[in-house]
Amino acid sequence: MAETAGPEGVNSETTRDGVRAAPADGGDALGAAPGRPRGVSPNEAMSSLLDTLRLGIVILDTRRRVMLWSGTAEEILGRLPGRLVGKPVESFLRPFEGMSPEQQAEDIFACLRRERRWRGILRVHHAEGHPVTVESRAFLLSDGAAAPYVALSLADVGQLRAIDHDLAALHALFGSSPLGIALFDTELRYVRVNEALARLNGVPAGEHLGKTVHDVLPPGMAEEITQVQSTVLRTGRSVIDLVTNAPDGIGARSVSYSRLTDDFGQVLGLSCAVMDVSERRDALEKIERARQRLALLDHVGVALGDFLDVRNIAQALATALVPRFADYAGVMLVGNLAHGGDLPGRTPTSGTPLLQLGVAARDRGPSVRRMLRIGQDIAFESGSYFGRTLSTGAPHLITSQEELRAATYADDPKVVAALDLGIHSLMVVPLRARGIVLGLLVVSRATESDPFDHDDLALAMELADRAGTSLDNARLYAREREGALMLQRTLLPQSVPSPPGVQVAYRYVPGSSGTEVGGDWFDVIPLAGGRVALVVGDVTGHGLRAAATMGRLRTAVRTLAGLDLPPDELLRRVNDLADDLAPGPDDPLLATAVYAVYDPSTRRCHLAKAGHVPPLLLMPGPEGGWRSRVLDLPSGAPLGVDGVHFETTELEVEDGAVLVLYTDGLIENRGEDITDGIERLRDLLCARTPAPSLDDACDAVVATRASSGARGDGSRGAFAGAVRLGDEPHRSRSASPSVPVDDAALLMAQLGGLPEGSAASWTFSAESYAVRRARSVVRDTLRDWNMRELIDSTELLVSELVTNSLRYAHGPIGVRMVRGGSLLVEVSDPLPDPPQPRSATEEDEGGRGIQLVARESRRWGTRHGPLGKTVWFELPLPG
Repeated sequence: MAETAGPEGVNSETTRDGVRAAPADGGDALGAAPGRPRGVSPNEAMSSLLDTLRLGIVILDTRRRVMLWSGTAEEILGRLPGRLVGKPVESFLRPFEGMSPEQQAEDIFACLRRERRWRGILRVHHAEGHPVTVESRAFLLSDGAAAPYVALSLADVGQLRAIDHDLAALHALFGSSPLGIALFDTELRYVRVNEALARLNGVPAGEHLGKTVHDVLPPGMAEEITQVQSTVLRTGRSVIDLVTNAPDGIGARSVSYSRLTDDFGQVLGLSCAVMDVSERRDALEKIERARQRLALLDHVGVALGDFLDVRNIAQALATALVPRFADYAGVMLVGNLAHGGDLPGRTPTSGTPLLQLGVAARDRGPSVRRMLRIGQDIAFESGSYFGRTLSTGAPHLITSQEELRAATYADDPKVVAALDLGIHSLMVVPLRARGIVLGLLVVSRATESDPFDHDDLALAMELADRAGTSLDNARLYAREREGALMLQRTLLPQSVPSPPGVQVAYRYVPGSSGTEVGGDWFDVIPLAGGRVALVVGDVTGHGLRAAATMGRLRTAVRTLAGLDLPPDELLRRVNDLADDLAPGPDDPLLATAVYAVYDPSTRRCHLAKAGHVPPLLLMPGPEGGWRSRVLDLPSGAPLGVDGVHFETTELEVEDGAVLVLYTDGLIENRGEDITDGIERLRDLLCARTPAPSLDDACDAVVATRASSGARGDGSRGAFAGAVRLGDEPHRSRSASPSVPVDDAALLMAQLGGLPEGSAASWTFSAESYAVRRARSVVRDTLRDWNMRELIDSTELLVSELVTNSLRYAHGPIGVRMVRGGSLLVEVSDPLPDPPQPRSATEEDEGGRGIQLVARESRRWGTRHGPLGKTVWFELPLPG
C-alpha cells in the first residue's frame, strides 16, 4: 500500500478498490476491511452498469482542494496520487467554452452553495497532455456539524454517449418495430413489452408487466411457450422461428427466444420476438398442397403406366388414391369396355349398367364389402348424382351426410354402408376419353379426414382424365392384341397330323399382356413315303406385322416341304424368298427356324437350322427315365441374312427317342445366359421316372415355367397361359403382366419305326427283265400283305415307272414299297431330271405313263436324292 502526505500532513493510502483514504490505520470509519463491503466477497459482488460506465469520484473541501479520489478518477486523468491531493480542482481543469479553469471552479461552487448540486461538462488535463471531456455531477456532503465536503463524479463522455445511443436504439426498437418484442426476468415474468406484441396478444402492454404467459395467453399455448422458455433459460440454446397458432386460433405466429446475460455472464432473463406468419404459413400450406398434388399425379401416372389391361389399370387407380387422397375409392366402367369393346356411340345414359373393376379401402369389414365389391354390376337412376354425372359428364361434390343420403334412392344399401363407415364427403368424377364417358371414379373420405373441397375436385378431374386416357389406350391395345392373336392362331396349324411311327405333342403360348403378340410358330407336315417334317420358327418383332410375316413364312415352308427338299436346301430357298416374305421394304425379314425330316421306315432324321436354339433329343434311359442330348447342329445365320450357308445333319434315331423343338421364349430369362435355360429344360425333362407321356412332359414344362415366374426370380411364367390348340382352340390366359414375357412354341415328337415287315425294297439293273421282275416282286409282296385288291393297279403303275427309268436313266433302278396309312411305292434311278408329264396323241406309242400315275394314285411326286431322283405315288389301303 502506497503512502502519501495529505494537505494537512495526514497520511493517505490507496485502498484495494482504488479509493484514496486519509485514516492511517488502513480501515474505514465503519471498521470494514479496506476496499471490501462488509460481509460481501469480491466474487459475490453483483455486476452493474457502473462497471462498464467507469465513474470516477473526487472529494473536495470547501476551499476547492482535492481530499480523496477513486481509482477510476485516477484512470480517467492518468495521474499519480501525489499529484492531485491538496491541489485546487482548477489545477486539473482546462479552459472550456471560453471559461478559464478558475471561472469554472467558481461557477461550480456558486451553484453548490445555491442549489446544493451541480451538473455539467468539464474538460480536464490528462497526464499525457491531451484533454479529456467528462460529464460531471457535484453534491454537497455534510453531517450538519463540520464544514461540508463536495463529491465530484467524473464519467467519460464517449462512454456515456455510446450508452445513450444503445438505450435510444432499444427504445426505438421497442417503439417502432413491427415485431412483437418482450423481455422476461429469470422468473419468466414480463419486464417490458412493446405495443406490437400487445396487439398480437390482444392484451394492453401495461397488463403484461409482472405476469407470466399463463396470465396472458390461452392455456394450451401458454404451456407450450413455458416449456420453451424454461428450456432456453436452462440451456442457453436459442429457439428460432417456432411456429404456433395465434392466441385467438386464427393465423400463426413465429416465436423466437434467447437468453439474456450481462458482460460477466450473469443470467438476467429472456428476450422474445414474435412475428405474425399467417400469410407465410398459408403460402407454405398452398405450396405443400401443390407439391402433394403433383406427387399424387406422378404416383398415379407411374401406377397406371405399368399396365396395359383395363382391369389392372382400374385397380391400380383405386389403390393409388387410398390412403394418399381418399379413404375409399371405386372405379366403374361400362361393361363391354372391360373386354376391349368399342366406345359407346354417345355418352352412356344413367341406366347403363357399370361394372366395378377397381376398389380400395382404408378399412375392412362388412360395410366396406357392401359398399365396394369387385365385379359388381351397378345401375344408377337418372335423378341421382351418379346418373347425372354419367349422362352429362359433369363431376359432383358431396360435402355432407345429408347430401349423401339424397344421392340415390332411399335406403340404398351402398349409401347405408357409406353412412355406417362415417363417410361425410364424396366426389363423383367421370372417366372420359375422346369426350365420351367411360365410367365413374367415386372417392370418399370418412370420420376425421378433412372434407373434399373444390381444389380436390379439380385434382380428381385431372386424375380421372389421365386414367380415362390410359383405360382407352388399354382398350385399344386389347383389341389390337386380340386381333393379332386371332390372326396368329388362324395362321398356326388348326390340326396336327399323327403320321405312322410318330407321336406328337405341342404347346403354343402368346406373350403376356405386357407384350405384343410375337411371331413364334410350329408345324407338322406329312411327306411322301410316310416321312414327316417337323419345324419350329420365330420371327423377330411383335404385333400384327410379326404375326402376318409368320403366316407367310409358314406357308412358304409348307409349300417347299411338298417338294421333298433336303432341310438345308429348303432353308436356302426360304432365305432366297426373304424379300418377298419381309413385313415391308424398310423392315427386312429376320427369323430363326429349325427344320427336321424323319423317315420311320429307316429311323433316320435329317435336321438343319437357321440361327435357332438347338433341339434336344431325349432317349430312353436304363431305369425307365430319359437321358438328354443337345443336338449341336451347324448354326447357320437367321433367315433374311444374305450369303447364308446351311448344312444338314443326319442322325440315326433309336426307337422311342423324342425330338424336342422349341423357341427361345421357353428358356430365356432376363439377365441369364441362354445355355442356362437349355440346361434347366434338360434337367426338367430328364427328372421324372418313369418317362411320362409327351402331353405330361409338355404340361410339366408349362407348370414349372409358370411357377418359376410366380416365385419372382425374374423368370415369369411364359407358359402360364399354355394351351393345346386341339383341345381348346386359341384360348389362353395371359401370364402376369408385371414382367412381360415373349411368346413361345414347343413341339415334342416321339420317333419310332414302322412295324416289322411294313417295308420292302429291291434294286434292278437297267435290263429289259427289270420290268417283269419288278411286277413279280410287287405282286408277291402285296399278296403277303393281304392287299390283293391293289395288285393290278400297283403292277401297272410300277411297270410304267420302271419302263420310264429303263428308257432314260440307263442305271440301277430301285423299287421300294411301304405299308402305313397308305401304300407308298417309290421308283428311283440315277437320272436327276424329274419326268415331265405331256399330252400324248392317238398316234403316240408312249408318253402316257406319268398321266396314268397321276390319274390312278391318290397323290404322287418326285424328290431329289444324293444319287438321282425318286418318283413316288400313294394308293389308299383297301377298305
